Amino acid sequence: MTTFVLVSGGYTGGWLWRDVAAGLRSAGAEVHPATLTGLGDRRHLAGPGVDLDTHIEDLTQLIDHIDAPDVVLVGYCYGIYPSAGAADRRPDRIARLVYLDSPMPQDGYSMIDQIREQMPDGPARDRALSQQERAEDGWRIPAPSRAEWQAHGNLAGVSDEALDRLARLASAAPAGPYAQRLRVSEAVGALPMTGVFCTTGGTMDIAGLGALVASGLPLVQHLADPRAAFFELATGHWPMLSMPDELTGVLLRAAAGEGHRLTAMPAPLS
Repeated sequence: MTTFVLVSGGYTGGWLWRDVAAGLRSAGAEVHPATLTGLGDRRHLAGPGVDLDTHIEDLTQLIDHIDAPDVVLVGYCYGIYPSAGAADRRPDRIARLVYLDSPMPQDGYSMIDQIREQMPDGPARDRALSQQERAEDGWRIPAPSRAEWQAHGNLAGVSDEALDRLARLASAAPAGPYAQRLRVSEAVGALPMTGVFCTTGGTMDIAGLGALVASGLPLVQHLADPRAAFFELATGHWPMLSMPDELTGVLLRAAAGEGHRLTAMPAPLS
């Protein structure tokens, strides 16, 4: 039986995975939707001391308390940062690390660092970089309003009912985790991995990543490893809300090691 740990991004919690978790369980999987400290139904634990290490420890403890020998760890958006940190602490417990419409965290970089250096110019980048400035009391970033979700959330395919639920349950987010630099070893890059791109309004897809690998860019050469696989979903940034059945199918296939493989750049002739 496959065991999944599902990690959401900012402003949300384990509640975000309701439909996907139900689908995975119907397929026979064990599912643990994680809620990180200060978010979701743990919002009352938020405070200025909550940082990325706090969230890494949340996931490490969750993994330690799961009886299954290993888990498929799914990190969505910001959730990939604590997921990578927990995977680095417990690499022997990670069957596969899934990057769901998320960045690829790098050792020594915070999420804000990577947005600043790697995200294309535009309103989405500007808004992400202004989060710290909007933090109340220097540490609490208010949850977006319904109108803000509609304007900035890349909600393609999300129904009005799902948007209402997102706006109702979203919580303020501690600012500390976004600004703290991640520290991970090479163990994370050595894990079997799956990338899932949401291509409607997104900035990357399989073809684009394949071109980067073929160009010889050192940062992505490990993605041509046969244990790395990729999927695309033709939807916006919230696939668990816009197409939960399709996402459920992709996660089951990812756990089975399926997906598109990339081709490494040929070695130069000597």
